Amino acid sequence: MLRSLYSGISGLRAHQTMLDVTGNNIANVNTAGFKASSTEFQDTLSQLTQGAGAPQADTGGTNPAQVGLGVRVAAVSTNFSQGSSQTTGRGTDMMISGEGFFITGKGGQQFYTRAGAFDMDAAGRLVSPDGGILQGWSAVNGAVNVGGAVGPITLSPNTTAPAVATSRSSLEGNLPSDAAVGTSVERQVKVYGADGASRSLTLTFSRTAAGWDVAGADANGASGMSSLTFANGALTSGGTMAVGGITVDMSSVTGFAGMNSLTVSNQNGSAAGKLESFTLGGDGSLIGSFSNGSKQVLARVALARFTNPGGLEKAGGSTYVATASSGAAQVGSPGDPGIGTLASGALEMSNVDLSQEFTNLIVAQRGFQANARIITTSDEVLQELSNLKR
Repeated sequence: MLRSLYSGISGLRAHQTMLDVTGNNIANVNTAGFKASSTEFQDTLSQLTQGAGAPQADTGGTNPAQVGLGVRVAAVSTNFSQGSSQTTGRGTDMMISGEGFFITGKGGQQFYTRAGAFDMDAAGRLVSPDGGILQGWSAVNGAVNVGGAVGPITLSPNTTAPAVATSRSSLEGNLPSDAAVGTSVERQVKVYGADGASRSLTLTFSRTAAGWDVAGADANGASGMSSLTFANGALTSGGTMAVGGITVDMSSVTGFAGMNSLTVSNQNGSAAGKLESFTLGGDGSLIGSFSNGSKQVLARVALARFTNPGGLEKAGGSTYVATASSGAAQVGSPGDPGIGTLASGALEMSNVDLSQEFTNLIVAQRGFQANARIITTSDEVLQELSNLKR
């Protein structure tokens, strides 16, 4: 009689835990990166009232008779299935498509999370809402060493792209073949030194009986000469010219009649630039765009994966810590096998299925009621026993 009472109590406790887990899932239905949990039950030890008997020559075997002593919560398992994508449009929001985890550092300890809502703090670091600093590899001169130790990713607004000295300039368009001898066409090219200082390179095209003579004069005093000849509008000689270490490419210039459209198409130098914005690549690279028009890799986000993600321990703030059951974190780059890729401007939504959770609420509620009925029924039987003697 007392066994049924304690079995009922164990059922109440187990179904109360199921209600707690289900309630927590529903409470976090809109928590970015949240992973739903489920409750798994198992029976407790059973009391043996009759042992099993082996069959004899004239007697059949008998099965054991056991009375169960209740139920207990065997595990609360986490479902790490992929959540849906929620577009935010914020460049610092990131979503993992795959099995990886972001690595954050806080108070000298590493945490792991699927929530990619990061912001920039005053030190230029990408941080989670609870202050965890996103970890990865910082670039040195645009190169990232993914084999090194991970550290805080810092994107200071004062990051500067170095100046690039001009070594090549290109022209395109047409020089009129019907221009009178002695006609002059001048073009100015803005070029840069290694210190980022700009200067002018003047290119003067003079019409001759054979074609066009080109004279280049650099503001630093350098000069150069070349001659262009054409046949049926196509350049036949004189496609390049060197002026003070700068190669002027004129191979795309044509010489048809009636049109003067000569322009400077590009030059490869630039002044120093200041960081203006950054974008996230699928491989986790944070690519900075600078005021001088250049782009440069600033850092790469690191991701971690685990042999047994279900063994991770929840640490609050949508984070996890590694345990002996989860195994050590295997750190890699987005795009590596088994880790996944990154998308910018989106967050992973909670994977809570409300229809399933409300069904679980009903199941837990009915289970709780049934176990409460066990206790009241046992109490009524005990009352009948006490009434046997009056």
